[in-house]
Amino acid sequence: MDEPIPVTREVDHGVAKLMPDIDRDRAWLLTVDGAPQSYVDLDEPTHLEFEYARRLGHVLDVVAEPGLPLDVLHLGGGALTLPRYVAATRPGSRQDVAEADRGLLELVAEHLPLPDGSGVTVHGADARAWLEAAPDGSADVVVADVFGGSRVPAHLTSVAYAREAARVLRADGVYLANLADATPFAFLRAQLATFGAVFQELALIAEPAVLRGRRFGNAVLVASDQPVETAALVRLVASDAFPARLEHGLAVRKFIGSARPVEDENAVPSPEPPDGAFGIG
Repeated sequence: MDEPIPVTREVDHGVAKLMPDIDRDRAWLLTVDGAPQSYVDLDEPTHLEFEYARRLGHVLDVVAEPGLPLDVLHLGGGALTLPRYVAATRPGSRQDVAEADRGLLELVAEHLPLPDGSGVTVHGADARAWLEAAPDGSADVVVADVFGGSRVPAHLTSVAYAREAARVLRADGVYLANLADATPFAFLRAQLATFGAVFQELALIAEPAVLRGRRFGNAVLVASDQPVETAALVRLVASDAFPARLEHGLAVRKFIGSARPVEDENAVPSPEPPDGAFGIG
């Protein structure tokens, strides 16, 4: 059997590389311009290699009864790691993915095809434009994992954007976002303030070292109008190989401090990660 070989291709927003994992058959790392974007194991779609992806997966595990199908809108596609995860853990789910980089979608479809009957439909479209066109109350979960290079685009950070997400979600729906920041957390605090202006419930999941300001890192934002199963989530994120902490309620309000919600006219991308920061997106 031939050894898998790396694939390099110019896509719409940079140079994408697919690199095989020598330790796992049919597992691949996707990078764009050198920044890790996704990790996919075609034989084991429930394997989530990146810490932030596991945290998003933990939330997806508790938003409904185990195995219950969900309608999920993914903003940002990469190599479709989380859509594959939901298709495997919640068979019968209907999932739409909005990914602006059509060249990247073609690369992934060619080398990392979705299994037949996955229930995943992929669209070459800007995330906010697709969200704004989506029907009211059409999703149980909206997952935002959009990075332009290594930064969250500014147009996905405002109150107007958050209102669109709330409109598309059902009454008990949940919004999830992969974000990245470092002390003094100006971006992260503002994002919590922004979504707190639209949703009743907020939670934040990150490694303790990130929350203490010791390093740049990912943080998962959870927003909803109904309480999330925080007790179950606390156990899941704490038992991970890289344990994380879940903050909610008063702790989140304290973390927000004096930060104000972001409007379209003053929205900015997330900060550029420092050299050597681990991969995001």
